[in-house]
Amino acid sequence: MEEITIESIRVNLSNYQRVVILKLKSKDLYIPIWVGSNEADSIAVKLQKVNLPRPLTHDLIITLLDKLNVTIEYVLIDSMKNETFYAKLALKINDKVEFIDSRASDAIALAVRAACPIYANDNVVNNVGVSLDHMAKTAENKSQKYLNKENKNQSGDIDISEFADFLDSLDLDNLGK
Repeated sequence: MEEITIESIRVNLSNYQRVVILKLKSKDLYIPIWVGSNEADSIAVKLQKVNLPRPLTHDLIITLLDKLNVTIEYVLIDSMKNETFYAKLALKINDKVEFIDSRASDAIALAVRAACPIYANDNVVNNVGVSLDHMAKTAENKSQKYLNKENKNQSGDIDISEFADFLDSLDLDNLGK
């Protein structure tokens, strides 16, 4: 289990999908998680310390948990199946920790509000974590393909998934700024 932080929230300009870029605290490895626009906005609002006149859903959940004397100890990005991230909330209820299934985007939005740590399981880090070098190499490969306009199935071509295409669209020069 590795502790992670929210590095940034990005928007893919080709399809306007949002991605939360999580960074491992121990090394320069990143986990990009695509999230819905509502969840991205909810995370961003709290990170930017914007005060809203009415509570968002994640604010309401935190208020309910507080009233019930329940705390979020930490959030765990537990696994990824079929390109979907799964998370768990570690809730402290009467001195006992209970784990509740959650969407990763909701778990992150709650973690920001609860000011609790976010962790990723080792299998998630190993399977999904990418370095800046990897992202830059992927972007370079895509640029070469585009410039050469060669047949996709030619030997030596690298199969770039939709996920890698999204990473290519990120502005790597400003990552973390």
